[in-house]
Amino acid sequence: MTEFQPRGRSDTIRVDLLVISDLIESGARVLDIGCGDGALLHYLAHNKDVDGRGIEISQAGVNACVRQGLSVVQGDADTDLRDYPDKAFDYVVLSQTLQATHSPREVLAELVRIGRHAIVSFPNFAYWRIRWQLLASGRMPETEALAAPWYETPNIHFCTIRDFVILCRDMGLRIEQRSFLTHEGKTGRFRSTGLWANFLGEQGLFVLRGP
Repeated sequence: MTEFQPRGRSDTIRVDLLVISDLIESGARVLDIGCGDGALLHYLAHNKDVDGRGIEISQAGVNACVRQGLSVVQGDADTDLRDYPDKAFDYVVLSQTLQATHSPREVLAELVRIGRHAIVSFPNFAYWRIRWQLLASGRMPETEALAAPWYETPNIHFCTIRDFVILCRDMGLRIEQRSFLTHEGKTGRFRSTGLWANFLGEQGLFVLRGP
């Protein structure tokens, strides 16, 4: 495991978003899907001079983005990505949102169609703390990445890092980079399906290209 310290580190933005920002070239065209309050887009605009756009399902999130002068529309990843033309963006980002979509496979296909690169992060359901909570308590686990109780969570398709790698293989997607983030905010890269990454990683983070 190798520790990664993103450039321009700030306590006001999530660690995984800092890692994602470091993967994006300055001046790039970026679409952030499920952009929330616009933290990543704001950071990229001020530190990478990107041409950023966003989609957010909640009206509160859209309002927060607009107040910051960000170009964000209300939309749903499951239904609205088909309206974007092929390769309209250099990077399409889906951070901590894949598990909340109804059709993850179709959403991934749209990401690599719309963008030259797709950056995807998600909570890893095989993380050791989750395994321990299930074993010790017999109840659905809660972590910082999966903070809501099972009866209130928006997440409907949990997966593991190994699950995601296998899905990319089955779809013929090219994995340009595969990483995991620990609870402490450290990152590591791995090969193949990542046995230890699947155990140690609280989150998975991938850079993809289409077949």
